[in-house]
Amino acid sequence: MDSSPDYRIITVEQLRARMGRPSRVTPLKLLTELDDAAIDFIRRAPFLALGTADAAGNQDVSPKGDAPGFVEVVDRSTLLIPDRQGNKLLFGLENILANPRVGMLFIVPPTNETLRVNGTAELTADPKILATLAARGKPAQIAIQVRVRECFFHCAKAFIRSELWRHDKWPEAQKISFGKYLAGKMGGNDDDARRIDAAVADDYKNNL
Repeated sequence: MDSSPDYRIITVEQLRARMGRPSRVTPLKLLTELDDAAIDFIRRAPFLALGTADAAGNQDVSPKGDAPGFVEVVDRSTLLIPDRQGNKLLFGLENILANPRVGMLFIVPPTNETLRVNGTAELTADPKILATLAARGKPAQIAIQVRVRECFFHCAKAFIRSELWRHDKWPEAQKISFGKYLAGKMGGNDDDARRIDAAVADDYKNNL
């Protein structure tokens, strides 16, 4: 549904008039490098979302996850993120080659606060670096090296509102059948769907 032109917000002045401005203390949390609290949070994080964009500004957000500490903190301005076996679409990695600016959201369950880190990224296949990022006996395939430009903790309101960590509020897990989804796209049948689902299950078991 398109918004009425009378209600569209198209200027910063309109936006600020409606949403207000931060308090005097809020900007104090905006850092240009990682501090001890941020480093500790990253070392505890088993999951992050990595936002990228190509040269034309088309965006992608990719989930990255592994055991807590899978992201290596090299120093207060440098992070190393392992990239492991996946679907080989490589949207985020190709975006980094075209546009190095990235944004990340680190999550530590069941903590309601999150950590946002923005910076510039490059890809490396240095064997020594990939070996340091090994998991389950396998080195990383690629490492994403991020130079931190901005870092800050985000308040808990979104997670409180969503009750994300309230197990008693969770619905039953939704089963996503790539077999049914892809077989339908290819004009396949139920046997095709079962074969695809079996291949996916094997990939989850043996190719992490």
